[in-house]
Amino acid sequence: MADDLQDANEDEAVESSEALIAVHWREEGYYPPPPGFAAQANASDPAILEQFTEDKFPECFRAYADLLTWYKPWDTTLDTSTAPFWKWFVGGELNASYNCVDRHLETQPNKAALIFVPELEDEADVAVTYRELYARVNEFAALLRDFAGLKTGDRVTLHMPMVPELPVAMLACARLGIIHSQVFAGFSGTAAGHRIADSGSSVLITMDGYYRGGALLDHKVKADEAVEAAGKEGQTVDKVLVFRRYPDKYSSKTPMVDGRDFFVDELLTDYKDQLVEPLSMPATAPLFLMYTSGTTGRPKGCQHSTGGYLSYVAGTSKYYQDIHPNDTYWCMADIGWITGHSYIVYGPLALGTTTVIFEGVPNYPDAGRPWRIARRLGVNIFHTSPTSIRMLRKVGPDEPAKYDYDFKTMTTVGEPIEPEVWRWYYESVGKGKAAITDTWWLTETGGFLGSTLPGLQPMKPGSCGPGVLGVYPVIYDEDSNEVPKGSGKAGNICIRNPWPGIFQTIWGQPERFVNTYYAKYNKNPESKDWHDWPFLCGDGAVEAADGYFRILGRIDDVINVAGHRLGTKELESAALTVDEVAEAAAVPVIDDIRGRVVEMYVSLKPGFTASPAVEEKVRNAIEKDIGKIARPKNIWIVPDMPKTRSGKIMRRVIAATSNFADTGDITTLANPEVVEGIRQQVQSAKVAKGEAPRELSEAELAELKAFGSES
Repeated sequence: MADDLQDANEDEAVESSEALIAVHWREEGYYPPPPGFAAQANASDPAILEQFTEDKFPECFRAYADLLTWYKPWDTTLDTSTAPFWKWFVGGELNASYNCVDRHLETQPNKAALIFVPELEDEADVAVTYRELYARVNEFAALLRDFAGLKTGDRVTLHMPMVPELPVAMLACARLGIIHSQVFAGFSGTAAGHRIADSGSSVLITMDGYYRGGALLDHKVKADEAVEAAGKEGQTVDKVLVFRRYPDKYSSKTPMVDGRDFFVDELLTDYKDQLVEPLSMPATAPLFLMYTSGTTGRPKGCQHSTGGYLSYVAGTSKYYQDIHPNDTYWCMADIGWITGHSYIVYGPLALGTTTVIFEGVPNYPDAGRPWRIARRLGVNIFHTSPTSIRMLRKVGPDEPAKYDYDFKTMTTVGEPIEPEVWRWYYESVGKGKAAITDTWWLTETGGFLGSTLPGLQPMKPGSCGPGVLGVYPVIYDEDSNEVPKGSGKAGNICIRNPWPGIFQTIWGQPERFVNTYYAKYNKNPESKDWHDWPFLCGDGAVEAADGYFRILGRIDDVINVAGHRLGTKELESAALTVDEVAEAAAVPVIDDIRGRVVEMYVSLKPGFTASPAVEEKVRNAIEKDIGKIARPKNIWIVPDMPKTRSGKIMRRVIAATSNFADTGDITTLANPEVVEGIRQQVQSAKVAKGEAPRELSEAELAELKAFGSES
């Protein structure tokens, strides 16, 4: 409800309630699929849309499962007897490693499965054929079984950078039914230790060093920290297996611990040419754990299945990214995140394509690097995040035009992409010829939830599209009322049905699984009917009349201004329409009158300097696109945003800065040095204007800590 204190001179109040997120982002026009694309697309016949309608659920997903090789066919496609702990393809047996490696040997043994691109441009690419991948996976599986003593159902933690040894290790685990848990290399050793303890891993697989921004980082030091942190939680690590970035050369200053630490290349000499028969695993057996980066409490290990997960990432890779076996596919994400598991390793390799693994950062040594790689390798499918797109648009807006490459599809993933950034991606990176699949999904979901089929459905900037095949989204308000499409209202987007890629549970925390994802909209906890268990995704969204969804950001990233719940994405998208602006981040500031007010942080493109005129342009753009209710109290033009190692803006840090609160641990940021400069700039200016806040309550501090963070 609108606050009575709202200034009468402001725009007329938008009808809003605590149960709805105010939406002012205008609908964009359509872009049709590129000419000629549909004819070669895997999904070129509109009949596929009918194949996955709700009346054909769940049997429609047989089409995805049929993309795989099964040792034993399944009896039941979907078992709901222990709802909401869904079981897919019950009775079926298969092996993920076999499906990603062995079965391709008969038809394409000498085709490149992986192409590793080192960060240093003077180092040669390394192509690993399917035959070579088969040998390496088998040898490492033998080592894991015979030297490390690992067996089916054991957990092993990987803390690995972007090197080919990482998918080798994952596939070796899958061959034996060992549950792998890969931790993003940019995370601290302590963070890895927490995940080791939570999963009960006794073996850690790591690397001595890797390149980042031109520097060879000491990664082994984190292994010692991880072992120590796990030990404090009662978990002993017996063996640390260390891959070396350069064979026979140790790229770390951290000593090896005798009896605990072992160089993998030395151990492998005992397992040369050994073969390990892939185990026939139940479809419901866990394949891996993927921990989400929560800020408080026990880590949240998402447990993904073998048959359901692998079939889902194979199907979505085939139809939404249009992957064919003869494509060269490059996903510029990190395998330490779910995107890398699903759409660098398991999905592309299950389809027998060539997948590129890039060690470094996309703007090293300059912003033309991605396009040089694409041209040299003949990449025709590209996949990256809005964060990377914004960064490349900021530092090298004219670079793509300098290189002769040819993308047929381009995927974006990880967060909503603003229409202005989408258009640069389409026109400059894709050269107006590539279909964009703007995908929306989560760590928990295994694969895409919302997107357009690139050969059949038109693209719309700012909208991911409809629910993907066999996934039926719905938007509810806080009172469990369905929000009608085309109403202009937003709420909490949910998925009404299970799908094969959905995670099975939170490792060791089944109650948390139910409470976090299902309890909010479930009316009958005893029900075995999937219709009674909508899955709460944790994002705010609006559905247009055409059935396309616009994702507004995490529910926690909503700023409540005088009763209007403003999504951060629409605020940031408005700021990005200003020509000078490269990046934008909206944060809440505690206000005793309005509850919360907006402050906007922006960084500028090269060649532009901060000025009151730029601030005014940003302010006017937000008022024009959204309304005066969203007018920022302050606009801060900063040299750079504090970012995670994966490139996401750490809104939590700048929200704390604006509220004179503790920024928390910033040691894992890619650029922690910028935080102090921003703090001095912002807080000194606010003190000078008399805006130093009162002491914040514990609840307010907790809200700021949660802002901009994953749950």
